[in-house]
Amino acid sequence: MSSIRSPVLRHLLAGSPRTLRASNQRRWAQVHDVRFLATTQQPRNVLEKYREKLDRKAREEGHGDIEALKSAYADKIKSLRKQADVVGVPPVNGVPPPPPPPTSPTSTSTSAPTSKAKPASTAAAAAAAAAAGGVESKSGTAPLSAILDLSKARMLPEKELAAIWKYHHATKPNTLCAVIPAATFERIESAAQKFPSFVLPVPHPDQGAEIHFLQWTWDAATRSSTVLFTQLAEYKARGEFAQPHTTVTHYTELKGEKGVVLMQGQVVEDRGVKMDEARWLVMCLQKFYGGWEGEVGGEGRRELLEWFGRGDSRFSVEKLLEEAERMG
Repeated sequence: MSSIRSPVLRHLLAGSPRTLRASNQRRWAQVHDVRFLATTQQPRNVLEKYREKLDRKAREEGHGDIEALKSAYADKIKSLRKQADVVGVPPVNGVPPPPPPPTSPTSTSTSAPTSKAKPASTAAAAAAAAAAGGVESKSGTAPLSAILDLSKARMLPEKELAAIWKYHHATKPNTLCAVIPAATFERIESAAQKFPSFVLPVPHPDQGAEIHFLQWTWDAATRSSTVLFTQLAEYKARGEFAQPHTTVTHYTELKGEKGVVLMQGQVVEDRGVKMDEARWLVMCLQKFYGGWEGEVGGEGRRELLEWFGRGDSRFSVEKLLEEAERMG
């Protein structure tokens, strides 16, 4: 994960996560009638813990120090962070997955990695999928051709394609999916290219809210964009070693032909985030990045996104919580 230069984020990182969760505690408890599990894992300094082993590995491989070792493995580290490539989100229009259609172009030769797979295994699976689809991707993101038979998908009407995509993900654990209209995604992506990082709150009744950090990345080889979600406390503790708990990938390969963008993602187990929380984060992502054009409150959300991205002092966690409360 690349370094972040926003003064606002540096201010958030300097603050206490506990203080952020306690902010507006009473209001969150009154507004949100949902059950969430707070993350209480104490952060650890990974670099210090494994410094001796890293030093030894650097010497064994002929690198001068740990920094040289990190540089040599930079591409591999980046690839491993993007491997949870099958996550699902409720459709933008809120319609539940339909019953299975009579025929499906979904590929049976390539299965999506499960959340229990080890990172190295997932990376290998993604690389194999990319090779099978004839696409070389340094990011490790599997191409859409590894998920759908594109020759058959291109022959389907938009509604049938959407139905197949939703059905394909309906029974997969810890996954989210959506079919996003092309015009809607173009608004979202336009804002993302200007402001590729942001923070979002997840409400915890009786405990305030926990702040999560998101970052957009793009992969030209697979014509996709990916959003990585990480607890802000995790990012503060581990920096570039922080592991995302949710990864959401948008495929634009059929955008021109079918007028839709296919989205899927993965919620990683045992990282302190439940499916309901992941759905909330993706819904907030779409709303703050302009997915609902003309909606009441949209201007306030847009301002917060811009203020954060530009390091404007007008941005504050208090205002972020107030805006998120109105969406709840």
